[in-house]
Amino acid sequence: MIGTEREVIPTERICLFDGHCDTISRCFEQGGGFRRSEGHLDLERTAAFGPYAQFFAIFGDAAARPELPLWKLFQEEYTVFQREMAANSDLIVHCRTAEEADAAFRAGKRAAFLSVEGAELLDCDVEHLEEAFRLGVRAVNLTWNHANVLSGSNAEEKDRGLSQLGKEFVRRMNRLGMLVDVSHLSDPGFWDVAELCKGPFIASHSNARAVFSAPRNLTDGQFTAIIEHHGVAGLNMFADFLGDDPDYDTVISHLEHFLSLGGEKSVAIGGDWDGISRMPRGMSGIQDMAELYERLLRRNYSEALVRDVFFNNLMRVVSEVCTM
Repeated sequence: MIGTEREVIPTERICLFDGHCDTISRCFEQGGGFRRSEGHLDLERTAAFGPYAQFFAIFGDAAARPELPLWKLFQEEYTVFQREMAANSDLIVHCRTAEEADAAFRAGKRAAFLSVEGAELLDCDVEHLEEAFRLGVRAVNLTWNHANVLSGSNAEEKDRGLSQLGKEFVRRMNRLGMLVDVSHLSDPGFWDVAELCKGPFIASHSNARAVFSAPRNLTDGQFTAIIEHHGVAGLNMFADFLGDDPDYDTVISHLEHFLSLGGEKSVAIGGDWDGISRMPRGMSGIQDMAELYERLLRRNYSEALVRDVFFNNLMRVVSEVCTM
């Protein structure tokens, strides 16, 4: 409900922890780096936020690069990530825990967390999962759009849940202290994860299916399960997951639906930057999260709630799960 207009706060006071971007794969496929780009996200633009943290996803589609084995693609994109961390060490630090992120913030830097979008990039292999953990990966989507040996996805084999290997993969992630990410997973796979995970899991970039019916979005029951596990769902800025001709108000409608289910501590931001082709009207990149933040304040949402959505909720989950 729209309330009394408030004075807009300065952008530099906005804290942001975003749960998903495909900036690594953008750099791998198109060249360029993290500091300045024509994509949706770069470090110059994120200087407006403070503190700022970001999950950077390693991602690749086997159909698009059939000549490159996916484990090799993971390694090559990891090299890109390392290169960009070194080239921009004055601005950003690769972090594995919330404590390391806090240290980066105290040093006036941003915090980069690393994820993998689609366990096929790890060959769905538990030993490769452990190697990725040693390299600093702290979240893994079990599937992207393609089904794999772990599970069906939201787009392929939608009725298939976790295989026995998929269940072992989740158990190993839980023991390591890695976030299980259910964005892109089949509905049966989601419920298998919910049964296996005793603590938080995440849907890093998924909206509300009750607001807009897309299989990539979460049902009310699924979001309620995320709440019960003290996890988070990150609001995705892809227009195709928001609604017909979406705008900022459409994004807010997904947030408001999650809040109506009791999700004040379980909603985050997961923009899907550099991985989407169309955004809401008036939005062109991560810098526009400042406008979304200010619009929520103008609707008379408390600054405490908006800060939770934009930063605290996801950082809490990382602090609870990613302890090493």
